[in-house]
Amino acid sequence: MVAGSWRWKWNRKRNHFPVIPLIFMIFIAATILYSELRIQHIPVNPDRDQHHNHQKQRSLELTRNNLKHSPPFISVHPNSSSVELDRFTICNATMRYSGRNVELVEDDGSSPAFDHRRKGGSGDCDVFSGKWVFDNSAYPLYNESECPYMSDQLACCKHGRPDPGYQYWRWQPHGCNLKRWNVTEMWEKLRGKRLMFVGDSLNRGQWISMVCLLQSVIPADRRSMSPSAHLTVFQAKDYNASVEFLWAPLLVDSNSDDPVNHRLSDRIICPDSALRHLSKWENADILVFNTYLWWRQGPVKLLWSSEENGVCEELDGVGGMELAMKTWGNWVYSSVDPLKKQVFFVTMSPTHLWSREWNPGSEGNCYGEGSPIDLETYWGSGSDLPTMRMVDKVLSRLGSKVTVLNITQLSEYRKDAHPSTYRKFWETLSPEQLSKPESYSDCIHWCLPGVPDVWNELLFHFL
Repeated sequence: MVAGSWRWKWNRKRNHFPVIPLIFMIFIAATILYSELRIQHIPVNPDRDQHHNHQKQRSLELTRNNLKHSPPFISVHPNSSSVELDRFTICNATMRYSGRNVELVEDDGSSPAFDHRRKGGSGDCDVFSGKWVFDNSAYPLYNESECPYMSDQLACCKHGRPDPGYQYWRWQPHGCNLKRWNVTEMWEKLRGKRLMFVGDSLNRGQWISMVCLLQSVIPADRRSMSPSAHLTVFQAKDYNASVEFLWAPLLVDSNSDDPVNHRLSDRIICPDSALRHLSKWENADILVFNTYLWWRQGPVKLLWSSEENGVCEELDGVGGMELAMKTWGNWVYSSVDPLKKQVFFVTMSPTHLWSREWNPGSEGNCYGEGSPIDLETYWGSGSDLPTMRMVDKVLSRLGSKVTVLNITQLSEYRKDAHPSTYRKFWETLSPEQLSKPESYSDCIHWCLPGVPDVWNELLFHFL
Protein backbone atom coordinates (compact mmCIF):
# COMPACT_ATOMS: atom_id res chain seq x y z
CA MET A 1 0.00 0.00 0.00
CA VAL A 2 1.78 3.08 -1.23
CA ALA A 3 0.77 6.69 -0.91
CA GLY A 4 0.64 8.88 -3.98
CA SER A 5 3.02 11.76 -4.69
CA TRP A 6 1.87 15.32 -4.23
CA ARG A 7 3.33 18.55 -5.50
CA TRP A 8 2.58 21.77 -3.71
CA LYS A 9 3.21 25.08 -5.42
CA TRP A 10 3.43 28.45 -3.84
CA ASN A 11 4.71 31.88 -4.62
CA ARG A 12 8.30 32.04 -3.39
CA LYS A 13 8.15 35.83 -3.14
CA ARG A 14 5.54 35.79 -0.41
CA ASN A 15 6.87 36.30 3.10
CA HIS A 16 3.78 35.11 4.96
CA PHE A 17 2.24 31.70 4.47
CA PRO A 18 -1.39 31.21 5.61
CA VAL A 19 -1.61 29.15 8.77
CA ILE A 20 -4.50 26.87 7.72
CA PRO A 21 -2.87 25.70 4.45
CA LEU A 22 0.37 25.14 6.39
CA ILE A 23 -1.41 22.92 8.92
CA PHE A 24 -3.14 21.06 6.08
CA MET A 25 0.19 20.47 4.36
CA ILE A 26 1.71 19.09 7.56
CA PHE A 27 -1.28 16.74 7.96
CA ILE A 28 -0.99 15.51 4.36
CA ALA A 29 2.77 15.01 4.70
CA ALA A 30 2.32 13.00 7.89
CA THR A 31 -0.37 10.87 6.24
CA ILE A 32 1.82 10.13 3.24
CA LEU A 33 4.80 9.28 5.43
CA TYR A 34 2.69 6.85 7.46
CA SER A 35 1.29 5.23 4.31
CA GLU A 36 4.73 4.80 2.75
CA LEU A 37 6.04 3.14 5.87
CA ARG A 38 3.26 0.58 5.59
CA ILE A 39 5.07 -1.24 2.80
CA GLN A 40 8.61 0.06 2.19
CA HIS A 41 10.74 3.17 1.73
CA ILE A 42 10.92 4.05 -1.95
CA PRO A 43 11.38 7.44 -3.63
CA VAL A 44 8.36 9.48 -4.61
CA ASN A 45 7.70 10.15 -8.28
CA PRO A 46 7.62 13.97 -8.69
CA ASP A 47 6.08 13.83 -12.15
CA ARG A 48 2.83 12.07 -11.34
CA ASP A 49 0.55 15.04 -10.77
CA GLN A 50 2.07 16.90 -13.71
CA HIS A 51 0.53 14.30 -16.03
CA HIS A 52 -2.62 13.50 -14.04
CA ASN A 53 -5.04 15.60 -16.07
CA HIS A 54 -3.44 14.52 -19.34
CA GLN A 55 -3.79 10.84 -18.37
CA LYS A 56 -7.43 11.27 -17.35
CA GLN A 57 -8.31 12.94 -20.66
CA ARG A 58 -6.30 10.32 -22.56
CA SER A 59 -8.14 7.50 -20.79
CA LEU A 60 -11.48 8.89 -21.95
CA GLU A 61 -10.20 9.26 -25.53
CA LEU A 62 -8.81 5.72 -25.54
CA THR A 63 -12.07 4.33 -24.22
CA ARG A 64 -14.09 6.13 -26.90
CA ASN A 65 -11.73 4.80 -29.57
CA ASN A 66 -12.08 1.26 -28.22
CA LEU A 67 -15.84 1.52 -28.26
CA LYS A 68 -15.77 2.28 -31.97
CA HIS A 69 -14.30 -1.16 -32.59
CA SER A 70 -16.30 -3.10 -30.00
CA PRO A 71 -19.67 -4.84 -30.10
CA PRO A 72 -22.42 -2.62 -28.67
CA PHE A 73 -22.57 -4.50 -25.38
CA ILE A 74 -18.89 -4.15 -24.43
CA SER A 75 -19.37 -2.69 -21.00
CA VAL A 76 -16.92 0.19 -20.75
CA HIS A 77 -18.56 3.58 -20.64
CA PRO A 78 -16.80 6.86 -21.52
CA ASN A 79 -19.28 8.75 -19.35
CA SER A 80 -18.78 6.58 -16.27
CA SER A 81 -16.96 9.46 -14.57
CA SER A 82 -20.45 10.66 -13.57
CA VAL A 83 -20.54 7.76 -11.10
CA GLU A 84 -16.83 7.62 -10.36
CA LEU A 85 -16.37 5.72 -7.13
CA ASP A 86 -14.07 6.56 -4.27
CA ARG A 87 -13.93 5.62 -0.59
CA PHE A 88 -16.48 8.31 0.26
CA THR A 89 -19.12 6.96 -2.14
CA ILE A 90 -22.34 5.82 -0.49
CA CYS A 91 -25.54 4.27 -1.80
CA ASN A 92 -28.57 6.52 -1.48
CA ALA A 93 -30.66 3.36 -1.38
CA THR A 94 -30.04 -0.37 -1.72
CA MET A 95 -32.33 -2.78 -3.55
CA ARG A 96 -32.31 -6.52 -4.15
CA TYR A 97 -30.37 -7.63 -7.20
CA SER A 98 -32.51 -7.11 -10.28
CA GLY A 99 -30.88 -9.84 -12.35
CA ARG A 100 -29.21 -7.39 -14.72
CA ASN A 101 -26.26 -9.04 -16.42
CA VAL A 102 -23.10 -8.25 -18.36
CA GLU A 103 -23.16 -10.05 -21.69
CA LEU A 104 -19.88 -11.84 -22.39
CA VAL A 105 -18.50 -12.08 -25.90
CA GLU A 106 -17.39 -15.57 -26.85
CA ASP A 107 -14.27 -16.44 -28.82
CA ASP A 108 -15.05 -18.04 -32.17
CA GLY A 109 -13.63 -21.48 -31.45
CA SER A 110 -10.64 -23.11 -29.82
CA SER A 111 -7.20 -23.33 -31.36
CA PRO A 112 -3.92 -25.18 -30.69
CA ALA A 113 -2.87 -22.23 -28.56
CA PHE A 114 -6.11 -22.55 -26.62
CA ASP A 115 -5.52 -26.25 -25.97
CA HIS A 116 -1.95 -25.49 -24.94
CA ARG A 117 -3.25 -22.96 -22.45
CA ARG A 118 -5.74 -25.33 -20.88
CA LYS A 119 -3.30 -28.20 -20.45
CA GLY A 120 -0.68 -26.04 -18.78
CA GLY A 121 2.15 -26.94 -21.12
CA SER A 122 3.14 -28.39 -24.45
CA GLY A 123 2.28 -31.93 -25.41
CA ASP A 124 0.95 -34.08 -22.60
CA CYS A 125 2.86 -32.37 -19.79
CA ASP A 126 0.85 -30.42 -17.24
CA VAL A 127 3.31 -28.19 -15.37
CA PHE A 128 0.65 -27.41 -12.76
CA SER A 129 0.44 -31.04 -11.63
CA GLY A 130 3.38 -32.22 -9.57
CA LYS A 131 4.98 -32.17 -6.15
CA TRP A 132 7.29 -30.06 -4.00
CA VAL A 133 10.89 -31.28 -3.79
CA PHE A 134 13.33 -30.06 -1.13
CA ASP A 135 16.27 -28.43 -2.93
CA ASN A 136 18.55 -26.29 -0.79
CA SER A 137 21.25 -26.25 -3.47
CA ALA A 138 19.29 -24.19 -6.01
CA TYR A 139 16.78 -22.40 -3.78
CA PRO A 140 16.02 -19.74 -2.77
CA LEU A 141 16.55 -17.84 -6.01
CA TYR A 142 17.50 -14.66 -4.09
CA ASN A 143 18.16 -13.60 -0.51
CA GLU A 144 15.47 -11.75 1.40
CA SER A 145 17.93 -9.28 2.93
CA GLU A 146 19.50 -8.42 -0.44
CA CYS A 147 16.29 -7.22 -2.09
CA PRO A 148 15.85 -3.50 -1.29
CA TYR A 149 12.23 -3.62 -2.43
CA MET A 150 11.10 -6.33 -0.02
CA SER A 151 7.85 -5.68 1.82
CA ASP A 152 7.74 -5.89 5.61
CA GLN A 153 4.48 -7.81 5.20
CA LEU A 154 6.37 -10.65 3.49
CA ALA A 155 9.88 -10.50 4.99
CA CYS A 156 9.47 -13.40 7.40
CA CYS A 157 13.12 -13.92 8.36
CA LYS A 158 13.56 -10.22 9.10
CA HIS A 159 10.63 -10.45 11.49
CA GLY A 160 11.96 -13.39 13.43
CA ARG A 161 10.98 -16.60 11.67
CA PRO A 162 13.53 -19.10 12.99
CA ASP A 163 13.15 -21.80 10.33
CA PRO A 164 14.16 -20.80 6.76
CA GLY A 165 13.19 -24.22 5.40
CA TYR A 166 10.15 -22.85 3.57
CA GLN A 167 12.55 -21.18 1.10
CA TYR A 168 14.15 -24.40 -0.13
CA TRP A 169 11.31 -26.09 -1.98
CA ARG A 170 11.22 -26.51 -5.76
CA TRP A 171 8.10 -27.30 -7.78
CA GLN A 172 8.57 -30.49 -9.82
CA PRO A 173 5.88 -31.27 -12.44
CA HIS A 174 5.05 -34.93 -13.06
CA GLY A 175 6.77 -36.27 -16.16
CA CYS A 176 8.59 -33.11 -17.22
CA ASN A 177 10.64 -30.19 -15.94
CA LEU A 178 9.78 -26.56 -15.46
CA LYS A 179 11.94 -24.19 -17.46
CA ARG A 180 14.84 -23.19 -15.20
CA TRP A 181 14.81 -19.57 -14.10
CA ASN A 182 17.37 -17.40 -15.91
CA VAL A 183 17.42 -13.73 -14.95
CA THR A 184 19.31 -12.57 -18.06
CA GLU A 185 16.93 -14.43 -20.37
CA MET A 186 13.97 -12.93 -18.53
CA TRP A 187 15.30 -9.41 -19.00
CA GLU A 188 15.77 -10.10 -22.71
CA LYS A 189 12.14 -11.19 -22.90
CA LEU A 190 11.19 -7.90 -21.24
CA ARG A 191 13.47 -5.64 -23.28
CA GLY A 192 11.51 -2.62 -24.47
CA LYS A 193 8.34 -3.87 -22.76
CA ARG A 194 6.03 -3.20 -19.82
CA LEU A 195 5.16 -6.15 -17.58
CA MET A 196 2.24 -5.24 -15.32
CA PHE A 197 0.66 -7.15 -12.45
CA VAL A 198 -2.96 -6.11 -11.85
CA GLY A 199 -4.93 -7.12 -8.79
CA ASP A 200 -4.87 -7.29 -5.00
CA SER A 201 -2.21 -7.71 -2.29
CA LEU A 202 -1.53 -11.31 -3.36
CA ASN A 203 -0.72 -10.11 -6.86
CA ARG A 204 1.36 -7.35 -5.30
CA GLY A 205 3.31 -10.13 -3.54
CA GLN A 206 3.94 -11.77 -6.90
CA TRP A 207 5.08 -8.42 -8.29
CA ILE A 208 7.52 -7.91 -5.39
CA SER A 209 8.78 -11.45 -5.99
CA MET A 210 9.42 -10.65 -9.65
CA VAL A 211 11.21 -7.41 -8.79
CA CYS A 212 13.41 -9.26 -6.28
CA LEU A 213 14.14 -11.96 -8.86
CA LEU A 214 15.18 -9.37 -11.45
CA GLN A 215 16.78 -6.44 -9.65
CA SER A 216 20.10 -7.99 -8.60
CA VAL A 217 21.68 -7.79 -12.08
CA ILE A 218 20.74 -4.13 -12.58
CA PRO A 219 23.20 -1.57 -11.14
CA ALA A 220 21.62 0.64 -8.50
CA ASP A 221 22.06 3.78 -10.61
CA ARG A 222 20.38 2.11 -13.61
CA ARG A 223 17.15 1.15 -11.86
CA SER A 224 14.37 3.05 -10.12
CA MET A 225 11.16 2.50 -8.21
CA SER A 226 8.51 5.17 -8.65
CA PRO A 227 5.36 4.78 -6.58
CA SER A 228 2.03 6.46 -7.11
CA ALA A 229 -1.35 6.14 -5.45
CA HIS A 230 -2.56 3.67 -8.05
CA LEU A 231 0.40 2.39 -10.07
CA THR A 232 3.90 1.48 -8.87
CA VAL A 233 6.70 1.11 -11.44
CA PHE A 234 10.12 -0.55 -11.26
CA GLN A 235 12.28 0.47 -14.24
CA ALA A 236 15.51 -0.89 -15.69
CA LYS A 237 17.02 1.79 -17.92
CA ASP A 238 19.44 -0.42 -19.84
CA TYR A 239 16.60 -2.68 -20.98
CA ASN A 240 14.05 0.12 -21.44
CA ALA A 241 11.74 -2.16 -19.49
CA SER A 242 9.42 -1.85 -16.50
CA VAL A 243 7.80 -4.23 -14.02
CA GLU A 244 4.68 -2.59 -12.62
CA PHE A 245 1.91 -3.17 -10.13
CA LEU A 246 -1.61 -1.74 -10.47
CA TRP A 247 -3.88 -1.89 -7.44
CA ALA A 248 -7.24 -3.17 -8.74
CA PRO A 249 -8.47 -5.78 -6.23
CA LEU A 250 -11.90 -6.18 -7.87
CA LEU A 251 -10.76 -5.56 -11.49
CA VAL A 252 -13.70 -3.22 -12.12
CA ASP A 253 -14.05 0.28 -10.66
CA SER A 254 -14.90 0.27 -6.96
CA ASN A 255 -14.79 2.31 -3.79
CA SER A 256 -11.82 0.18 -2.68
CA ASP A 257 -9.41 1.35 -5.38
CA ASP A 258 -7.34 3.47 -3.00
CA PRO A 259 -4.31 1.26 -2.24
CA VAL A 260 -4.05 2.72 1.28
CA ASN A 261 -7.57 3.55 2.47
CA HIS A 262 -9.74 0.67 1.34
CA ARG A 263 -11.06 -0.96 4.50
CA LEU A 264 -14.71 0.01 4.22
CA SER A 265 -17.92 -1.30 5.72
CA ASP A 266 -19.69 -1.42 2.34
CA ARG A 267 -17.95 -2.61 -0.79
CA ILE A 268 -19.39 -0.85 -3.85
CA ILE A 269 -18.45 -1.74 -7.42
CA CYS A 270 -19.41 -0.44 -10.84
CA PRO A 271 -19.87 -3.89 -12.40
CA ASP A 272 -19.89 -2.72 -16.02
CA SER A 273 -16.93 -0.32 -15.96
CA ALA A 274 -13.18 -0.70 -15.49
CA LEU A 275 -12.33 2.72 -16.88
CA ARG A 276 -10.12 3.81 -13.98
CA HIS A 277 -7.85 0.77 -14.27
CA LEU A 278 -8.18 0.30 -18.01
CA SER A 279 -6.46 3.61 -18.73
CA LYS A 280 -3.39 2.30 -16.88
CA TRP A 281 -3.21 -1.31 -18.02
CA GLU A 282 -4.23 -1.23 -21.68
CA ASN A 283 -0.84 -0.13 -23.02
CA ALA A 284 1.18 -2.75 -21.14
CA ASP A 285 2.77 -5.52 -23.24
CA ILE A 286 2.43 -8.35 -20.71
CA LEU A 287 -0.41 -8.37 -18.19
CA VAL A 288 -0.84 -10.65 -15.16
CA PHE A 289 -4.29 -10.39 -13.56
CA ASN A 290 -5.76 -11.85 -10.40
CA THR A 291 -8.90 -11.37 -8.30
CA TYR A 292 -10.54 -13.61 -5.72
CA LEU A 293 -9.87 -12.88 -2.07
CA TRP A 294 -11.86 -9.66 -1.89
CA TRP A 295 -14.96 -11.37 -3.23
CA ARG A 296 -14.92 -13.73 -0.23
CA GLN A 297 -15.79 -11.00 2.26
CA GLY A 298 -19.55 -10.97 1.99
CA PRO A 299 -22.02 -9.35 -0.43
CA VAL A 300 -21.14 -6.41 -2.65
CA LYS A 301 -23.22 -3.45 -3.75
CA LEU A 302 -23.62 -2.74 -7.45
CA LEU A 303 -23.74 0.81 -8.75
CA TRP A 304 -24.26 0.52 -12.50
CA SER A 305 -22.58 3.12 -14.71
CA SER A 306 -25.97 4.28 -15.99
CA GLU A 307 -27.38 4.84 -12.48
CA GLU A 308 -27.99 8.57 -11.84
CA ASN A 309 -29.70 8.48 -8.44
CA GLY A 310 -27.16 6.55 -6.39
CA VAL A 311 -29.39 3.48 -6.06
CA CYS A 312 -27.39 0.28 -5.52
CA GLU A 313 -28.27 -3.38 -5.83
CA GLU A 314 -26.88 -6.02 -3.48
CA LEU A 315 -25.41 -9.29 -4.72
CA ASP A 316 -23.39 -12.12 -3.20
CA GLY A 317 -19.62 -12.08 -3.73
CA VAL A 318 -19.46 -14.85 -6.34
CA GLY A 319 -22.21 -13.19 -8.39
CA GLY A 320 -20.42 -9.85 -8.20
CA MET A 321 -17.15 -11.47 -9.22
CA GLU A 322 -18.81 -13.07 -12.24
CA LEU A 323 -20.08 -9.68 -13.43
CA ALA A 324 -16.60 -8.19 -12.96
CA MET A 325 -14.96 -11.09 -14.78
CA LYS A 326 -17.33 -10.65 -17.72
CA THR A 327 -16.60 -6.93 -17.97
CA TRP A 328 -12.88 -7.68 -17.87
CA GLY A 329 -13.39 -10.51 -20.37
CA ASN A 330 -15.12 -8.18 -22.80
CA TRP A 331 -12.10 -5.89 -22.73
CA VAL A 332 -9.84 -8.87 -23.42
CA TYR A 333 -12.04 -9.97 -26.32
CA SER A 334 -12.26 -6.54 -27.95
CA SER A 335 -8.74 -5.26 -27.32
CA VAL A 336 -6.20 -8.10 -27.03
CA ASP A 337 -4.29 -9.37 -30.04
CA PRO A 338 -2.34 -12.41 -28.71
CA LEU A 339 0.40 -11.73 -31.25
CA LYS A 340 1.03 -8.29 -29.75
CA LYS A 341 -0.03 -8.54 -26.12
CA GLN A 342 0.20 -11.42 -23.66
CA VAL A 343 -2.48 -11.71 -20.98
CA PHE A 344 -2.23 -14.10 -18.02
CA PHE A 345 -4.78 -14.83 -15.33
CA VAL A 346 -3.61 -16.25 -12.01
CA THR A 347 -6.11 -18.55 -10.32
CA MET A 348 -7.09 -18.27 -6.67
CA SER A 349 -4.38 -18.30 -4.02
CA PRO A 350 -5.38 -20.72 -1.23
CA THR A 351 -5.49 -19.95 2.47
CA HIS A 352 -4.64 -22.24 5.39
CA LEU A 353 -6.90 -20.99 8.16
CA TRP A 354 -7.98 -24.31 9.72
CA SER A 355 -5.40 -26.97 10.55
CA ARG A 356 -8.14 -29.58 11.06
CA GLU A 357 -8.32 -29.80 7.25
CA TRP A 358 -4.85 -31.36 7.01
CA ASN A 359 -4.52 -32.52 10.61
CA PRO A 360 -7.90 -33.81 11.83
CA GLY A 361 -8.61 -33.04 15.46
CA SER A 362 -6.35 -29.98 15.67
CA GLU A 363 -7.69 -26.47 16.21
CA GLY A 364 -4.93 -24.27 14.83
CA ASN A 365 -4.03 -22.74 11.48
CA CYS A 366 -0.79 -22.20 9.56
CA TYR A 367 1.05 -21.01 12.69
CA GLY A 368 3.94 -23.31 13.57
CA GLU A 369 3.73 -25.33 10.34
CA GLY A 370 7.17 -26.24 9.01
CA SER A 371 6.64 -28.52 5.99
CA PRO A 372 4.30 -28.87 3.01
CA ILE A 373 1.23 -31.10 2.91
CA ASP A 374 2.26 -34.37 1.25
CA LEU A 375 -1.24 -35.62 0.42
CA GLU A 376 -1.55 -35.31 -3.35
CA THR A 377 -4.74 -33.59 -4.52
CA TYR A 378 -5.27 -32.03 -1.06
CA TRP A 379 -7.86 -29.28 -1.33
CA GLY A 380 -8.80 -26.96 1.53
CA SER A 381 -12.00 -25.01 2.04
CA GLY A 382 -10.20 -21.73 1.42
CA SER A 383 -10.36 -22.45 -2.32
CA ASP A 384 -13.96 -22.29 -3.43
CA LEU A 385 -14.76 -24.77 -6.21
CA PRO A 386 -17.93 -23.04 -7.48
CA THR A 387 -15.94 -19.82 -7.86
CA MET A 388 -13.17 -21.65 -9.68
CA ARG A 389 -15.69 -23.24 -12.06
CA MET A 390 -17.21 -19.82 -12.78
CA VAL A 391 -13.77 -18.37 -13.52
CA ASP A 392 -12.93 -21.32 -15.75
CA LYS A 393 -16.16 -20.82 -17.67
CA VAL A 394 -15.37 -17.17 -18.34
CA LEU A 395 -11.76 -17.86 -19.29
CA SER A 396 -12.63 -20.77 -21.56
CA ARG A 397 -14.76 -18.42 -23.67
CA LEU A 398 -11.79 -16.13 -24.29
CA GLY A 399 -9.80 -18.81 -26.09
CA SER A 400 -6.12 -18.15 -26.82
CA LYS A 401 -6.33 -14.52 -25.71
CA VAL A 402 -5.61 -15.51 -22.09
CA THR A 403 -3.07 -17.92 -20.60
CA VAL A 404 -4.09 -19.38 -17.25
CA LEU A 405 -1.51 -19.75 -14.48
CA ASN A 406 -3.23 -22.41 -12.40
CA ILE A 407 -1.37 -21.93 -9.13
CA THR A 408 -4.15 -23.13 -6.82
CA GLN A 409 -3.41 -26.83 -6.41
CA LEU A 410 0.37 -26.47 -6.12
CA SER A 411 -0.06 -23.68 -3.54
CA GLU A 412 -2.59 -25.73 -1.56
CA TYR A 413 0.24 -27.96 -0.34
CA ARG A 414 2.21 -25.06 1.18
CA LYS A 415 0.70 -24.62 4.64
CA ASP A 416 4.23 -23.86 5.85
CA ALA A 417 4.92 -20.86 3.62
CA HIS A 418 2.67 -18.11 5.06
CA PRO A 419 4.02 -15.28 7.24
CA SER A 420 1.83 -16.30 10.21
CA THR A 421 3.18 -14.06 13.02
CA TYR A 422 6.51 -13.31 11.31
CA ARG A 423 5.65 -10.04 9.58
CA LYS A 424 5.10 -6.43 10.45
CA PHE A 425 1.67 -5.68 11.89
CA TRP A 426 0.62 -2.04 11.71
CA GLU A 427 -2.21 -2.48 14.19
CA THR A 428 -1.32 -2.73 17.87
CA LEU A 429 -1.76 -6.30 19.08
CA SER A 430 -3.61 -6.83 22.34
CA PRO A 431 -2.20 -8.91 25.22
CA GLU A 432 -4.89 -11.51 24.48
CA GLN A 433 -3.71 -11.80 20.86
CA LEU A 434 -0.07 -12.00 21.84
CA SER A 435 -0.87 -14.83 24.23
CA LYS A 436 -2.42 -16.83 21.37
CA PRO A 437 -0.39 -16.44 18.15
CA GLU A 438 -2.96 -18.32 16.07
CA SER A 439 -5.41 -15.47 16.64
CA TYR A 440 -3.43 -13.00 14.57
CA SER A 441 -1.45 -15.25 12.22
CA ASP A 442 -1.44 -14.26 8.56
CA CYS A 443 -2.32 -17.46 6.72
CA ILE A 444 -3.29 -15.66 3.50
CA HIS A 445 -0.16 -13.97 2.14
CA TRP A 446 3.15 -15.70 1.41
CA CYS A 447 6.68 -15.28 2.74
CA LEU A 448 9.36 -14.18 0.28
CA PRO A 449 11.43 -15.85 -0.98
CA GLY A 450 8.80 -18.54 -1.34
CA VAL A 451 5.73 -19.72 -3.22
CA PRO A 452 5.17 -16.59 -5.40
CA ASP A 453 8.66 -17.14 -6.85
CA VAL A 454 7.36 -20.40 -8.30
CA TRP A 455 4.36 -18.57 -9.74
CA ASN A 456 6.85 -16.34 -11.53
CA GLU A 457 8.85 -19.35 -12.71
CA LEU A 458 5.62 -20.55 -14.31
CA LEU A 459 5.15 -17.13 -15.92
CA PHE A 460 8.71 -17.32 -17.24
CA HIS A 461 7.97 -20.83 -18.54
CA PHE A 462 5.10 -19.52 -20.70
CA LEU A 463 6.62 -16.27 -21.95
